[in-house]
Amino acid sequence: MKMFDVYPLYDINIVRAEGSYVWDDKGTKYLDMYGGHAVISIGHTHPHYVEMVTNQLKNIGFYSNSVIIAQQKELAEKLGRLSGKSDYQLFLCNSGAEANENALKLASFFNGKKKVIAMKGSFHGRTSLAVAATDNPNIVAPVNQTDNVIFVPLNDEQALEEAFLANKGEISSVILEGIQGVGGIREASRSFLWKIRSLCDQHDAVYIADSVQCGCARSGQYYSHDWAGVSADIYSMAKGIGNGFPMGAISISPRIAPKYGMLGTTFGGNHLACAAAIAVADVIEQENLIDNAKKMGDYLIAELRKLPNIKEVRGRGLMIGIELFEDAAPLRKKLIYDEHIFVGSSGNKNVFRLLPALNITQAHADQLLTSLRKLLTA
Repeated sequence: MKMFDVYPLYDINIVRAEGSYVWDDKGTKYLDMYGGHAVISIGHTHPHYVEMVTNQLKNIGFYSNSVIIAQQKELAEKLGRLSGKSDYQLFLCNSGAEANENALKLASFFNGKKKVIAMKGSFHGRTSLAVAATDNPNIVAPVNQTDNVIFVPLNDEQALEEAFLANKGEISSVILEGIQGVGGIREASRSFLWKIRSLCDQHDAVYIADSVQCGCARSGQYYSHDWAGVSADIYSMAKGIGNGFPMGAISISPRIAPKYGMLGTTFGGNHLACAAAIAVADVIEQENLIDNAKKMGDYLIAELRKLPNIKEVRGRGLMIGIELFEDAAPLRKKLIYDEHIFVGSSGNKNVFRLLPALNITQAHADQLLTSLRKLLTA
């Protein structure tokens, strides 16, 4: 049997990692400024993370949600404290797509409605309704197509209001990323997020803050939506929450009541996954990584804007998009093969993304800046 060929691959076999560096099977060392799609939040093989996961596996790795799993309560308390939303409720699952599926489903259970407003340029996952709410027809199979999703331009308050009015009484939820990731690092404005909150309140709809990529402290706030000072009804999380261990979650407003059978999962919130996520939460708190993400993000963005031949630098914290005047793919390849630095692509071919670990140092940032300066002036 061979692999189902759906990923274009770099000819690099990574076999070891530590902090913000990875090594291939030939011993070449690479600076990781992408973190495997924003997954590596506290650095590769962080000692506390390795210890927590290893010790947990020695005791028990898995049992089902039909028994008490004490680590779930511990994780909920830690995430509530980190996010400032201790009164919210936590449901654990396995991935960002699953988190968004459950958020959209829960919203529909809550108000009995079925239409969803999503944003142009959005990416919410590759499964069922999550992919239907993703603005990329190339990954939406016929079975996923539905008339229940309405797309409006990001930050277009008039279009948003018109969508509510045109579907009066039918809108179940509005879902959006606080900062679009695959969409090219496009940030939702403060006034737009407040408009969503206002319209959801007026029309008994649920505000879903997709924080899969822009959450878990990456923006310099725990959820990037928090920069606007507005509270959503449901926050979806994954990627950085487990630092590489498959983990997803939704944080749910106290106004939404649970009932048995409403949501469910086999693997979500298992002992091993919780140990990983607890370790991540510990490190974020103990090493002040929310502050570090803001500090290092401010530094990188300011220095990147000084470089030549860059059209625009966008983002917050350590979620940064660099837009060139041309296709960014050749530059990314040079960074990887010549400079040994990993960065990421986006849905906009001219944009590449920086999504490094939240504990990067100025030395890591300067290594990237030196290489970019060389390549952009060559």
